[in-house]
Amino acid sequence: MTATQERHTDAAATRTINLIQAVTETIAEEMERDSRVVLFGEDVGARGGVFMATAGLQERFGPRRVFDTPLSEASIVGAAVGMAVRGLRPIAEIQFADYMGPGFDQIISQAAKIRYRSGGQFTAPLVIRTPSGGGVKGGHHHSQSPESYYTHTPGLKVVMPSTPYDAKGLLRSAVRGEDPVIFFEPKRLYRASKGEVPAHDYVVKFGEAAVRREGTDLSLIGYGGVMPDLEKAADALAAEGVSVEVIDLRSLVPWDKDRVLASVEKTGRAVLVSEAPRISNFMGEVAYVIQEQVFDSLLAPVGQVAGFDTPYPYVQDKVYLPGANRIVAACVRALNY
Repeated sequence: MTATQERHTDAAATRTINLIQAVTETIAEEMERDSRVVLFGEDVGARGGVFMATAGLQERFGPRRVFDTPLSEASIVGAAVGMAVRGLRPIAEIQFADYMGPGFDQIISQAAKIRYRSGGQFTAPLVIRTPSGGGVKGGHHHSQSPESYYTHTPGLKVVMPSTPYDAKGLLRSAVRGEDPVIFFEPKRLYRASKGEVPAHDYVVKFGEAAVRREGTDLSLIGYGGVMPDLEKAADALAAEGVSVEVIDLRSLVPWDKDRVLASVEKTGRAVLVSEAPRISNFMGEVAYVIQEQVFDSLLAPVGQVAGFDTPYPYVQDKVYLPGANRIVAACVRALNY
């Protein structure tokens, strides 16, 4: 799907909202549509969550369907697994992605394995929503990007939207599917990312990347919070006469190999961007598949721009995060190879 295909020109059929509004609206719509959907987590009730993503939902749907939990991620995830197996559609919020650690065993040993270990007799249709990534001066306990832990676990689906359109479409797919989904929400885009969304019901399928900009000289590929930086880098390169194709993966498991490979085969160059630490970064898998499948089309080594292999810093967000300048530098290296 190209950016043009996702752009809706009928003003009467669209609204402009931000990413966090898209999340709030979609949860409410899914709870209205399906009485099995329940929402819970730390402070999601009366307070509406630390980022106000669930504001007003307890008042609208009542404390039996929207409720606060103790400060225990293991209990939150464990309860979600039990509810899912017994027929509910839980949406569990982990307040920050950094806090998922205490629930890790429940996620990888229980939720991810239920369909397989039961021979398909049981599924765990649950969604774990969590704000992820840096850019808000949250320090090392509120800014990490741990998605690779979960993309490494068979049985889980992992997505990270960067636009309101994708947030609504992917969250609908997550709630309506039969598998556990880790739904990362890039917190620095909550109110910064604004865009049109259709008034009608729609879904974004997992495993379909979005081409945000078409180009012929280089493929610039990312997901989540770095996408505005990719656009800035593409603008800077366009001013120098370089045609950059910008791809937003948005779905990590599954990921859109066909669209990525077709793009790199066309341009001959690829630069991959993520704010997670470089070692074991998910983009390393993307780079491997590119060189394995379209090696003969490459005009330069696959480039990668990532966070550093250090704890996330307290205040130096702009130094740690891949910004437009670092991305442009990586693109120039590929173009000059």
